[in-house]
Amino acid sequence: MAFENITVETRGNVGLIALNRPKAMNALCAALITELGQALDAFEADDSIGAVVLTGSDKAFAAGADIKEMASKGYMDVYLANFITDGWERVTKCRKPIVAAVAGFALGGGCEMAMMCDFIIAGDNARFGQPEITIGTIPGAGGTQRLTRAVGKSKAMEMCLTGRLMDAAEAERAGLVSRIVPVAELVDEAVKTAGKIASLSRPIVMLCKESVNAAFETMLAQGVTFERRLFHSTFSTLDQKEGMAAFVEKRPAAFKNC
Repeated sequence: MAFENITVETRGNVGLIALNRPKAMNALCAALITELGQALDAFEADDSIGAVVLTGSDKAFAAGADIKEMASKGYMDVYLANFITDGWERVTKCRKPIVAAVAGFALGGGCEMAMMCDFIIAGDNARFGQPEITIGTIPGAGGTQRLTRAVGKSKAMEMCLTGRLMDAAEAERAGLVSRIVPVAELVDEAVKTAGKIASLSRPIVMLCKESVNAAFETMLAQGVTFERRLFHSTFSTLDQKEGMAAFVEKRPAAFKNC
């Protein structure tokens, strides 16, 4: 499939998607969102792919939603079209893990897109922010919600109310990103990390992702019960038997994804 706004490749058992609108700093236009959904659908359906990396360029993961596309829209235009819902939420619906490899600017919709992924590895030049307030609007793709859950109310409130950007070091301290690597090594390190995930039992990885995500969507008691039921269910898989047998026998596990 030919794409105009993204590039897609496979590296072993990892799918790699790069946002590719260099003249617009990878601004998230409608066509890009459509192509991203198509690429994710293909990787989800491909049994040889166990995890996905989503990245941009060294200068920008994505500088935001495409302002030129939305500037002239009215309330009924965005409401009736369910703007920044259809297509955008596809990232959150993937069962296979998605690692965001973020270099340069991840602003507005770009920051929100990165936060939709399962975790973020940041290049040392990464900068995150929700500057929508400076153009007369507020985050609309989950920014006020996911940023607050990631970094806490005080820091998220300051960033959303002032538009202040957060550099990679602050993002790591605040818990927004899992770790920082030199920008020149970013994609390779993200692919290596995704490859580690992809080498493990596919159904167990999916169960684990589902359980961690439940921590953001349920109360503690409900979440713990949900986790325990998923834990119990792993004992019905051959991969659980193989993984524990391999540990006892001091050998590498040979998972069969079943």
